[in-house]
Amino acid sequence: MRRFRPSGLQAHTTTEHKDDQESAYMSASGDDQPTRKRWRLMPIPVLTGVLAVIGAVVLAMFVSGCRGPSGGHGPTASSRSAAPSTGPGPYRVTATVPVGKSPKGVAVDPGTHTVYVTDFTTTPASTPGTVSVIDGSTRTVTATVPVGKFPDEVAVDPGTHTVYVTNDDDATVSVIDGSTRTVTATVPVGKNPFGVAVDPGTHTVYVINRDDATVSVIDGSTRTVTATVPVDEYPIGVAVDPGSHTVYVISRDRNTVSVIESR
Repeated sequence: MRRFRPSGLQAHTTTEHKDDQESAYMSASGDDQPTRKRWRLMPIPVLTGVLAVIGAVVLAMFVSGCRGPSGGHGPTASSRSAAPSTGPGPYRVTATVPVGKSPKGVAVDPGTHTVYVTDFTTTPASTPGTVSVIDGSTRTVTATVPVGKFPDEVAVDPGTHTVYVTNDDDATVSVIDGSTRTVTATVPVGKNPFGVAVDPGTHTVYVINRDDATVSVIDGSTRTVTATVPVDEYPIGVAVDPGSHTVYVISRDRNTVSVIESR
């Protein structure tokens, strides 16, 4: 049996079908001109964005490849090529100079490149100690100067080339003329003299006396003691600031530094 369909409904359906076909035709045939024009104007920025994304991905892969399994930096070419130095370095022993027995103190005259070394122990013990004089250019002992018993420390006045040696057992300071390499004076000081320092600007010598807890001040020109300064117990080291002429003395037992200034 043939069914009857109203003419209005048929027309409406037909119109919708035609509209759908036209829309499909426009999309398939490319008649949507505004959309195609937009794609034609955007190739350069789009290409730039794509390259930026690719670059970011490559960079991320490179960074991850440079890290070790635990996330730390892996080995690089520079770290592989760098190796710890096992050589002797820039410093090395170029000479070994024999001196007297039990060398203790050493000082250098920078003007003459002469080295002075106190030989603390002698045989027999009753004999005076000595100072070995070394020529810095030849690295050889050129003289041995007798001084007092058990010489401890030594200091040089570079202006006058005078050498001062403290003699522990004798409670004296031996004064050596660097040019003649002979003792020219023996200065009595305090008990058990140890450290010695020279102020090159005033040619003043400072000697610490451990058992007396004092500092003997010697005038280098007259070779006499001009003052005795009390300091803290058991002084063991002395140094002079040549710019301010200030003297510093360390006390081992009191853990202090005594500061001495001339008035």
